[in-house]
Amino acid sequence: MSTTTDRPAIAMDVFERYESRVRSYSRSFPTVFKKAKNYKLWDINDKEYIDFFAGAGALNYGHNNEKMKKLLIEYLEEDAITHSLDMATVARGEFLKKFDKVILKPRNLDYKVMFPGPTGTNTVESALKIARKVTGRNTVISFTNGFHGMTIGSLSVTGNASKRGGAGIPLNNSVFMPFDNYVDDTSSIDYIEAFLENSSSGIDLPAAMILETVQGEGGINAASYEWLRSIEKICRRFGILLIIDDVQAGCGRTGTFFSFEPAEITPDIVCLSKSIGGYGLPMALTLIKSDYDIWEPGEHNGTFRGNNMAFIAAAEALGYWETNKFSQEIAAKAEMMSSFADYIVHEYPELSAEKRGRGLMQGVACEVAEISEEICGEAFKRGLLMETSGPEGEVFKFLPPLTIDQEGLENGFQIVEDSIKSVLNN
Repeated sequence: MSTTTDRPAIAMDVFERYESRVRSYSRSFPTVFKKAKNYKLWDINDKEYIDFFAGAGALNYGHNNEKMKKLLIEYLEEDAITHSLDMATVARGEFLKKFDKVILKPRNLDYKVMFPGPTGTNTVESALKIARKVTGRNTVISFTNGFHGMTIGSLSVTGNASKRGGAGIPLNNSVFMPFDNYVDDTSSIDYIEAFLENSSSGIDLPAAMILETVQGEGGINAASYEWLRSIEKICRRFGILLIIDDVQAGCGRTGTFFSFEPAEITPDIVCLSKSIGGYGLPMALTLIKSDYDIWEPGEHNGTFRGNNMAFIAAAEALGYWETNKFSQEIAAKAEMMSSFADYIVHEYPELSAEKRGRGLMQGVACEVAEISEEICGEAFKRGLLMETSGPEGEVFKFLPPLTIDQEGLENGFQIVEDSIKSVLNN
């Protein structure tokens, strides 16, 4: 049986020669990886890396999670169904039952589960479509620095100029409002209400508002629970559907399964992807309040909305949420991360930095954006995967697997601090 050690060596120039210029992460992490386990990766030179990236949040349960791997191998050996579109399969049914039992019922949530396709942008596209279909309205309000995907509908509600520019066409039917604390630590609630109340504001009554409770790509900006509750009240007052994009912040990333739980709000539509597949396998869900599930059969579809391998891993991943133990572990690690971020801000005033985020989705924003990029580059050289976020790449962010242990966090933090010292001393 072939192993990673007896496969032909691959050089970096292969990707330069054959692959499109559009690739990005292979530029940030310029090595060829061959193996990974939990929060560590190894490249073809057997160099070890700590992972503070976690597949951009798709690997909350770590690389090659042992329980999931065992079930996937057994499933393949049984010649069970792998591809099924939206046909009924045992794996699909078992996932649906467990998701209802472990996630929805304990939280008193009444959602229909839609499988819109394999990626985050698929769930956002379906959410926008059903909101418009339910309300009969066109406009969607999104928020400054929000990121919701790379297809046309998702880009229309994404704030980043460079990503929007890649669309090649005008992006319409959306209006942007200020996110919480967007300007001078002030709330945007009064501003949003004023626009909706004023018949001369130029804003048509929207079908929906879409937001991330913690903006991942937008700079690890965490909305306050008070702000989220106020947004929900506005939506109820005006008959606007509330869509929470929990693609990156969900599945435990902020400490609870859904990131909006501590705010005690109930979105009309929830978008999930990334770690919902458990093992890093492509999968997405759109959760729709039952009253709004008015699709006609086949009105929204996709060839790869039946990834049964993902259903197997996803069902196993839900086992982490059968008790409060996993959430408590995340909270303890999040406190370590928060303390470290505070330490960096205080100990290195040259960064002119501020702490951002929540749970195991935190970061440090530097006044000079280029410094964050340099720190991430230096961290990679020292054996840590970490990326930047924010409109100018000004935040270096910590996004490790939720299964990382205390030693892994401490070792990662040490590399971050060593990298900061190196950059500031150059």
